[in-house]
Amino acid sequence: MGDEALILETTFLVDLEREARAGVPGRAHTFLEAHPDQELCITLTTAGELASGPRVADRAAWQSLVSRFRILSPDLEASWSYGQAFRYLSDNGLLIGANDLWIAAVALRHGLSLVTRDEAHFRRVPGLRVVGY
Repeated sequence: MGDEALILETTFLVDLEREARAGVPGRAHTFLEAHPDQELCITLTTAGELASGPRVADRAAWQSLVSRFRILSPDLEASWSYGQAFRYLSDNGLLIGANDLWIAAVALRHGLSLVTRDEAHFRRVPGLRVVGY
């Protein structure tokens, strides 16, 4: 995988926070320790999912969490990737949720691997490099 940047999907960040709160390093922390030189990114969609979840109770906690990562936003290229992936997944009865599809589209647009606990779900997206932990 080299030193390329990685996009962390929401499940990874939920696990990372859960491990930190429990004070017990788990799979997410182990993954980060194994990839110390890689730039870590999240998508704008992931930031929104984190803001809506119960794990981050207030804006300051949310800001502290998301500020650790480079945030990648959708653009026209990502929108094209979204549309192409949506069409393929829909035509083949494999559709995933809209937020997950936007996260995948941003990863495709930047040519980055997506780190997730939900590998089978994201492997439906053609061309997406998926990394489990």
